[in-house]
Amino acid sequence: MKAKGRPRKKKIVEEQPRIDHFSPRGRPGRPDEVVISIEEYESIRLADHLSLQQKKAAESMGISQQSFSRIVRKARKTVADAIVNAKIIRVEGGDFINKRSLAIMKKLQRKNQ
Repeated sequence: MKAKGRPRKKKIVEEQPRIDHFSPRGRPGRPDEVVISIEEYESIRLADHLSLQQKKAAESMGISQQSFSRIVRKARKTVADAIVNAKIIRVEGGDFINKRSLAIMKKLQRKNQ
């Protein structure tokens, strides 16, 4: 079956997480999990950790400010749920391209022209 709608645009990610999950301590048993994508992780890193304005953060990721706002809002909601309800946060997947890979691809394209 063919996918409907417009193809998803790849977001530019400068820095991938050093670890792929965060786990609460002190909770007996196996806690539930939530998943955030690599681009959601990047949006939190840019907006909350680096304190970039949404416009600058969106430019860094190669997307519109509206798309960035939607991504960061979803990521914050998911992280808040995990913190409040003592869930594991797993970081995986998404539609992204590493910034270094993008630079290499552009360089190769210029050489081939």
